[in-house]
Amino acid sequence: MNTENVVKHLRALWRTDRIIADIRLRHLLVGLGLRAFAALIAAFGLLMLELSAYFALVQIWSAIAAAAILGAVNFAIAAALFAIAGRAPSGRDIELANEIHDSSIEALQLEARAFQAQVSGAVHHPLSTIVPVLVPLIAIIIRNLRTSAGKSAATPTEAES
Repeated sequence: MNTENVVKHLRALWRTDRIIADIRLRHLLVGLGLRAFAALIAAFGLLMLELSAYFALVQIWSAIAAAAILGAVNFAIAAALFAIAGRAPSGRDIELANEIHDSSIEALQLEARAFQAQVSGAVHHPLSTIVPVLVPLIAIIIRNLRTSAGKSAATPTEAES
């Protein structure tokens, strides 16, 4: 397991998650704005239909027809705006971000599996991980013992002479 690779994959994962969230947020904001505008137009359409009903009771047919036509046109515009707001976000950007996200997840899973294999190997065979460190340590200890034994053996002979 290489920690640099893990950090690199985590950064890529974090960046792609930010990009995906940004794309989705922009889409939701545009959709929300269009839906609000469509609701406003629908309210005006409803007002015109109510106005046309009022004119039906009070006036002659020409004013009624004009208000009814305006109300129907307002509802048609509101329906078109709702249809535009409900469409999916641009596919290319979100597909690319999802692809990078998936590759980062796969790379992190691969690093995690390698780390798991390394840890399980150390648990099942503890000497295999200790031996590379232990052999140089034993050599240093033996060398130090020889030099200290050589010094202690040399010191009594010097005292005898």
